Amino acid sequence: MPKTLWQQRIRRAEQLAAQHPFAAEMLRFYIHIACFQESLYQRLEQASDKKSSVSPSESLKSPELLRSFPAFLSLVEEKAPAQFSKVAQRLRNSPSSVWSELLNHSWTAATEPEVPEEFLALAFLQPYAEFIRSRAGLQLEGYTYSLCPFCNRKPGLGVLRPLGDGARRNLVCGFCLCEWEFRRIVCAGCGQEDQAKLPVYTAEQFPHIRVECCDACQSYIKSVDLAKNGLADPLVDELASVPLDLWAQEHGYAKLRPNLLGM
Repeated sequence: MPKTLWQQRIRRAEQLAAQHPFAAEMLRFYIHIACFQESLYQRLEQASDKKSSVSPSESLKSPELLRSFPAFLSLVEEKAPAQFSKVAQRLRNSPSSVWSELLNHSWTAATEPEVPEEFLALAFLQPYAEFIRSRAGLQLEGYTYSLCPFCNRKPGLGVLRPLGDGARRNLVCGFCLCEWEFRRIVCAGCGQEDQAKLPVYTAEQFPHIRVECCDACQSYIKSVDLAKNGLADPLVDELASVPLDLWAQEHGYAKLRPNLLGM
C-alpha cells in the first residue's frame, strides 16, 4: 500500500494512464514530477529549522530550492512534452539570477500563471508550498471564502466528500493544495448563488467528476466526487479528465485556475 501522499498519487496516475490512453503521456510526465516532488519534500524536511517559516508574501529563504532547480529542469527537459521541454532547456541555460527571479515571482504572485515558465516554477515550488502550509497551523473553522486561506490563490479543483446521506463540498488550492469547506450551491469564482446560473455537467467516461460551471462569470471548476469513487485521488483524477476541460472550453467556459501542468 502507498505510504505517502505522493506514492498514493503516483499509484493512481499509473492506474489512470492504463485506463485512459489519451491522458497517458501527461500522466506519465506527472509521475516523474511527483517522484521529484516527494524527494524535494523529504530534503526540505531534513534541512528545515523547525523554528523558521515563510509566508507566501515573503521572498523564498530556502537554499535547498535553488540548488534543486537545475535537476528539476533537466528532468522536465528529458521527460516533458515538447512545450515544456523546450522551456526547461532554455531556463537551464539561463543564469541562476533568472531562476531566482522566476521562483520568487511565482511564490509571491497570487495571480494565475500565464506562460510555461510560470507553470514549471509552480510545479517545482508545490512541495515547498505544501511543506510550509503543513507547518502554518491554519485555523479553518468558519472560513468561508473562495480564495485559499494560506496563499490567497484561487482553487484549482473541488472535492465532494461523503457526509451522512450526502456529500460535503470542499475547495482545493491550485498551488499549496490546502483544502477547505465551501458552500455547495455557489460559484467559487464570482459568488453567484442562483442555481439556474450554475449548471453542472458530467460525462459517462468520468461519472465521478463534475464540471461545475457559472453562466454569470463564464468560469468552471471540476469537482471529484469521492462518494461515487472512493479510490479516486482528486489531484490526479482532475489531471486525467482532460476531455472535460476541452468540452467546457469549447462551450465558452474558462477554468477558474489551470492545474500545474497547464490544463
